[in-house]
This record gives sequence, C-alpha cells and structure tokens, in this order.
Amino acid sequence: MTTIVKRKTPTVIGTGLVALDVVDSDNSGAPVKFWAGGTCGNILLALRYLGWTTRPVSRLSDDATSHTVIADMKEWKVDCKWVTTDDEGSTPVIVHKITTNRAGQPTHSFSWRCSGCGRRFPGYKPVLATVAEEVAEKIDRVDAFVFDRVSRGSLMLAKKCAEKGGVVVFEPCGVSHPGLFQEACSLAHIIKYSHERLEDIPAELDHSRTLRLQIETLGEQGLRYRWRRSKRGFDEWVSLDALSAVQVVDSAGAGDWTTAGIISRAANGGLAAFDALSRSDIQEAIRYGQALGAWTCGFEGARGGMYSVGKKSFHSQVKHILEGEDGSHGKLVRMKRPNAEPSSSLCAECGPFQRSRKRRAKTG
Repeated sequence: MTTIVKRKTPTVIGTGLVALDVVDSDNSGAPVKFWAGGTCGNILLALRYLGWTTRPVSRLSDDATSHTVIADMKEWKVDCKWVTTDDEGSTPVIVHKITTNRAGQPTHSFSWRCSGCGRRFPGYKPVLATVAEEVAEKIDRVDAFVFDRVSRGSLMLAKKCAEKGGVVVFEPCGVSHPGLFQEACSLAHIIKYSHERLEDIPAELDHSRTLRLQIETLGEQGLRYRWRRSKRGFDEWVSLDALSAVQVVDSAGAGDWTTAGIISRAANGGLAAFDALSRSDIQEAIRYGQALGAWTCGFEGARGGMYSVGKKSFHSQVKHILEGEDGSHGKLVRMKRPNAEPSSSLCAECGPFQRSRKRRAKTG
C-alpha cells in the first residue's frame, strides 16, 4: 500500500488572469478599494490564505497599476519571482460596482471600462512561451497548477507541472482558441467551469484520458460533478445544492474561492494523493469549496473577508456553514495594510474613481 504524504506547506503555481480589482460600493459607502484580483489571482491568493505557497507566472505592465497588484500580493507573502513587469506587458483593471436593486438585494457588476469616460482599460496578455519555457526548467516540486486562460505558455507550464507530479486544474471562461482548448483538456486532471459561460459541454472532455474530475457550476442551484478513478469510465453526474451564506453582501469571487477550497483538500500531496482519493473524499473536497464560496459572499469584494476577519474566525465560520449553522462573522480585525491606491490615476483621461468619491461625499 502506497503511503501518501500531505505537505505542511503545499505549493501551487498558476497563470492566467491577474488583475487590479477596483471595488466601488454604493451600499457600504466605504472608500474605493484597490486589490489584486482576476480569476487566477483570486485563486492563488485564497490558497495562500489557506496556507499554501503560491507562485503566479504573469506578464504585467511596468506602471503604478501593476505595482499596486504586486504590493498587495506580497503583503500576503505570495512568491512573485515569476511575475515580470515591462512596457510590453499588461495589467488588466476590473471595476466591481456594488449596488442594491429594487428588491433591496445587493447586486454586483463588472466593467473593463472607465466609469467616467468609457475608455477601455488594458486587457490580458499571456505569459510569453519563451518565458514559460524558462520558468518550466526551474520548477522542482509542485502539488497543483491552475490556469484559466489558454496560451502556448500556459500549456507548457501545465505539462511540466504534470510531469513533476502536480494536479493540473483548468478553469476556462470560454473557448476562444479551439485547438489550444482541446490541448488544455488533454492535460487537465480537474476542469471546473460555469454553465453560464460554457453552456455546451465540450466533447473534448469525454475523450480526455487525463481528466479525473469535471465540475459544472450552476449558480444558485449549486453544481454538479462527475468523477472517475484512474483510467476507468466516469461515474454518473452528482448534483450538490449550494450551501447557504450567512448573509449575502457581494457574490463576487465565490467561484474562485470554491476552486481554491477544492484544490486545498484534493491536491495537497500532488497527483499521487489525488488519485488515492475516494468518492467520499472528492465530495468532501467539493463541499468544502462550496463552503468557502458561501463564506466570501458575506464581504464586499472577491477577497474582502481576508482583510476583515482573523484566521480563527474564518475557520469557525466555514465550519458552521458546512454544518448548516449560523456562522455569524466574528470580530473584525485591522486590515493587513492601509488601502493602497495607485500613485497615478487609473484613467489618463479623467481619473473617475477620485471623482466618484467626491460625488458620494456630496450626496451622502
């Protein structure tokens, strides 16, 4: 019988969308917040919060926006040695607007444009294949690799991490490059996607010899998944209802926290540990991920809870959510650092966030 060793500090490498999240809430009236975010960024930071060593591989611009993103990641002790900044890179900016609808429920909208002049913020640029190749040669030990955008570089890294015994996790936002998407499916051990973004299940998933766990999220209806051991065929689909959040302040980031929770429970120890899991182990890992997704809904911003409660309260709240009890938020704690703001305006045309704060001050 093979002994599987789970590491005290497991390691995850990731590439994909790392962005600056601009969290602007009309509901709380709090100052606009500038945090590291994006799908890949949120998953890696959530795993760091859960005790993992996290290493993003990113190609950012060399400006105040990227400096804010990197500073935030470093405050959480993220290893940024494979994050490059230069004039050819790009740091996406995503504006998160939190308001209330007519029914009195909080709503969240995303925008890639300046709210003042409509100017589009920079888009995502993948890591160059030449850089990915250099990074791949430096990878020694890894438990998991996560990516949400396909590129030649991300596939190189996925292949290398798999060779090193890591669990490859693919979270696609769509099928923009069919050839690369098919290759990504052939490398992934776990694929998780939203029904809203990927309505039709790609046929590639049925033919992948590598895929072990397929998860389709269904919003308020929860999710469904199917699992297979080694090279055996898939089990039937299993549906899991969503877990109830104590309070819904903002649902942004729930999917990213769900992914982080699943990785933390299923991939600690790498592919050898993952392949040794039972069906009940897999469901427990998914349920834990759902609990983290419900927990983050109690805070503004995709990672607002990380700045608001201590670790002891966090673990207690998640436990209560899993048990279906009242996991009311514990004592608030001081944020790890003052709310950082880029040293220059995000929009060269109008500086909309400075204006939005002035408007709120006049009307509040």
